[in-house]
Amino acid sequence: MKAIAWLILLFAPIILWSKSETHIVSGPMVTHADTRQVNIWIQMSGRANVQISYAPLNDASKERMSKIYVADSVTDYRLLMQIDSVEHGKRYAYSIVINGKKTQINHPLEFQIPALWQWRSDPPNFKVALGSCFYVNEEGYDRPGKPYGGDYPIVTNILQKKPDLMLWLGDNVYLREADWGSKYGIIKRYEHMRALPELQSLLGSVHHYAIWDDHDYGPNDSDRGYVLKHESRNVFMQFWGNPSFGSGKQEGVYTTFQWGDVQFFLLDNRFFRSPNRRITGDRTILGEEQKQWLIDNLASSNATFKVIAMGGQFLNPLERFENYANYKAEQQEIIDLLGKESITGVFFLSGDRHYSEMSELQPKASGPRYPLLDFTVSPLTSGAFSSRTEQDNNPLSLPGSAIYERNYGMLEFSGTSSDRSVTFILYDKSGKELWRLTKKSEELGVKKKK
Repeated sequence: MKAIAWLILLFAPIILWSKSETHIVSGPMVTHADTRQVNIWIQMSGRANVQISYAPLNDASKERMSKIYVADSVTDYRLLMQIDSVEHGKRYAYSIVINGKKTQINHPLEFQIPALWQWRSDPPNFKVALGSCFYVNEEGYDRPGKPYGGDYPIVTNILQKKPDLMLWLGDNVYLREADWGSKYGIIKRYEHMRALPELQSLLGSVHHYAIWDDHDYGPNDSDRGYVLKHESRNVFMQFWGNPSFGSGKQEGVYTTFQWGDVQFFLLDNRFFRSPNRRITGDRTILGEEQKQWLIDNLASSNATFKVIAMGGQFLNPLERFENYANYKAEQQEIIDLLGKESITGVFFLSGDRHYSEMSELQPKASGPRYPLLDFTVSPLTSGAFSSRTEQDNNPLSLPGSAIYERNYGMLEFSGTSSDRSVTFILYDKSGKELWRLTKKSEELGVKKKK
């Protein structure tokens, strides 16, 4: 009897674990994919064996299972799972298997594997959703008064446009005073945002990439001196599935990836940034190594379009708030290098400003021989500037492009190899189109292919 009692005590934790109702806290979220692999992020409520069941869309007979991943306390029950037995150019349906049992999720779960189009066909047409400044209210931690966040169904409207990718342009999480003093606080804020019910369907079937800005890095206007910068970077890496974070021994969260004939350069405007108000010493946002990494990769890129994304506005010449114009020497150096290195097809994406607009810088003596564009998209759910009288009167802003309400953007890449174009579109929170602008690749300096 003693032996039986001992066996019961020995195996009781296993029995209890197998019967526990471990569930999904947030996700799944589809992240980076290339022609051979896709990554899927998820957070569980407790310890569990987790797998992904997947099959080509409308062909369940070819269902496959990923390897088993163990969600445990070491990673706070968060997982970034890889699927590598896939075929390029196909779209897949998937489901989550927890402790051997498929979990019922009431919205479609899909991912796609980019096409292997080079030397075979025209580049694929695809769409990229854009947004920044995503504030989720939490009573007890928000400042007193009218709630700053709202209109969360905006993410449902984004999904209805059927984008292939979603690029989060910073301030994707708003750290509060109670959060930025500890790694625990940063994690709790990320968890609160990521678990928003309205967000889950968008996470589950669109590929997500992200940069950060001050509010998801640290305190307002925070810079390289933020005492928890390394902890903040670690949390960012735990919650996003970008292909890389920094380069070599260099930290930060910058990276690059390519989809079709478009290469995206996701910059870090916080980790290396000198203080806005510092008078002596270097004046930098990117830091020397990241700046050279950017120019190296732009120069070596064969992509038709080269899209540079960072939290704050790049082109706006007014030295206000956190525009790059406050670091004018570095801003001009980058513009000049685009010209000296004959880099074509470049445009910028930015967030931060709580209103949206398109800035256009015409060619000058230095810099590229084509107009530079900066598509600012802000905000998603945080407060917006209430009227155009509050904006900066940016002299580069295209007439009619400034919007002062919650909104999101879209990039649509289309056309044949010899006739590629990008269309910039801005939508209001309900999905109504506010304006659009189309640019041919030749208008951005790209030589037309024969």
